[in-house]
Amino acid sequence: MTPERPREGGATQSAVEPDEGSRLADPSPSLLPGSGALYAALDLGTNSCRMLIAQPKGSQFSVVDSFSKTVQLGVGLEASGRLSRASMTRTVQALRICQKKLERHNVGRMRLVATEACRRARNARDFMRQVRRETGLQLEIITPEEEARLAVISCAPLVHRKTEQLLVVDIGGGSTELVWIDLSDVPGEDRPRAIMGLHSGFNAQPAGGARVVDWISVPLGVATLRDQFGDVDDDAARFALMSWFFEEQLASFSPYNAQQKREGFQIIGTSGTVTTVAASYLGLRRYDRTKVDGLQMTSDQIDSVIRDYLSLGPEGRRTDPRIGRDRHALIMSGSAILQALMRIWPTDRLSVADRGLREGLLYAQMTTDGVLSEGPYT
Repeated sequence: MTPERPREGGATQSAVEPDEGSRLADPSPSLLPGSGALYAALDLGTNSCRMLIAQPKGSQFSVVDSFSKTVQLGVGLEASGRLSRASMTRTVQALRICQKKLERHNVGRMRLVATEACRRARNARDFMRQVRRETGLQLEIITPEEEARLAVISCAPLVHRKTEQLLVVDIGGGSTELVWIDLSDVPGEDRPRAIMGLHSGFNAQPAGGARVVDWISVPLGVATLRDQFGDVDDDAARFALMSWFFEEQLASFSPYNAQQKREGFQIIGTSGTVTTVAASYLGLRRYDRTKVDGLQMTSDQIDSVIRDYLSLGPEGRRTDPRIGRDRHALIMSGSAILQALMRIWPTDRLSVADRGLREGLLYAQMTTDGVLSEGPYT
């Protein structure tokens, strides 16, 4: 598969359209700042099913409940083009838990989305119907453009005032989204707010706002890239092949061949790979979001962690508490993607984001409803 690019008007079409009725819950006219209404966002990816339930709080939100489980929905998809019966069963079981949480909290405003695995699977429509029949949940399959946009706005609080050129990278299980944004025309103090304004679309920004230079969705994530090179036995050779293969997919991304100064340039990375690398760098044997989210790392620091992963080998990574049991099989494919990006755009300002699609979904819903107060996004 080739990377997705914007079509005319900046939109791309999903490989599978959402079922009828897969829509946002109707906004309530009583939703006002501080009203206490609960919102939910669910992200069903190639590898994981994750959900947040949150309440607006000032210019941010406060998490009320959460759920995360590795479901491996995309296992076997690369070879067969279909979601397997076993992976669908695991996923439905996880979604039943989400449905019970939504009921228990009486959530009235929610958005439940699926991404790359369901975009690519030939039987995704049947799976969406199965989910609705067995759980009552109405999932929608979003386009790569919307996935990229939601990842971007989730990172708004991490944008620095001195940032003029911003690259947001979201390494998923089945795809990786890159968005390059020019903020040079936006006053420093308004740059995080300008990023939040992208919830309405990449091409709908006023003059003097955040300008999306280019974006791309590469159909390679930690699971799909690993599967592509599963027949390579040598650990180091497999890693090198994955990294260079991923870089080849970026040839049509316009900033790929452009010279970029380090001053005023920021990369924000959002994914389990990036947060795991950060936790390893900090030596955390028990993950601590407060220490990881917003951490800045240099290219040299990232390379040092990745070299350590390679020296450990598969067995060492499997037992390393900094990596975790759910991540060890995917960390080298994710690291290969990350290393490729650092090779192309070396920087002293890679910001680690423990946030992503779910947070973007919440921000978008709350911004649309006007329940977030004006204020700094910190």
